[in-house]
Amino acid sequence: MTQAQEIGVRLGDVTGGNVAVDGVFSTSEFSRIHADVSFGNGGLGVDALWDFIYKPLGEDGFNWYAGVGPTVFLGDPFILAAAGELGIEYRFAEAPVSLSVDWRPTLTLVETTDMFFDRFGFNIRYIINR
Repeated sequence: MTQAQEIGVRLGDVTGGNVAVDGVFSTSEFSRIHADVSFGNGGLGVDALWDFIYKPLGEDGFNWYAGVGPTVFLGDPFILAAAGELGIEYRFAEAPVSLSVDWRPTLTLVETTDMFFDRFGFNIRYIINR
């Protein structure tokens, strides 16, 4: 059963630019899909990561997560990659807002093969339901 859903903006390194529409869709109590869609650099970028660890961290409102998933850039050049994700988020108790920062090391597979360790992002999301 789907639980919390969130929609917002990602600022930082995303496939296809520096700004993306960012969404989180719960799949269970401790897992979720974290997806981004961006337009830029002459194409469309899509990231869909499965956060397979999502647990409270100390104080109420703080959570950490780790995940993995595919990324694709539909443009010239076409890019197919796999990304990891490690992040921390804070959910405000008094407002339906979450803030998070994460690191996404990425291995590009097509058209070139390369590894990137310098991809970071800041996410601001509205929590649709809790």
